[in-house]
Amino acid sequence: MGAGLGDLAKILWHDGVGLSLYAKRLDRGKFIWPSASAGAVSVSAGQMAYMLEGIDWRNPQLTRRPQSAG
Repeated sequence: MGAGLGDLAKILWHDGVGLSLYAKRLDRGKFIWPSASAGAVSVSAGQMAYMLEGIDWRNPQLTRRPQSAG
């Protein structure tokens, strides 16, 4: 099974103490990234959460939640 373009994200995170590398691959679909400005991409925490779940952050769809469970 070959990997397609755009289905792998590698993220460098610096927390002030050290640097971590995270990688995530989507089973289906592709990551949707904002356009790079000055060679860098800047995203909010919400946009990053959507992207890592494979959700199109440009137009997230609101889903209905059940009123009650059980």
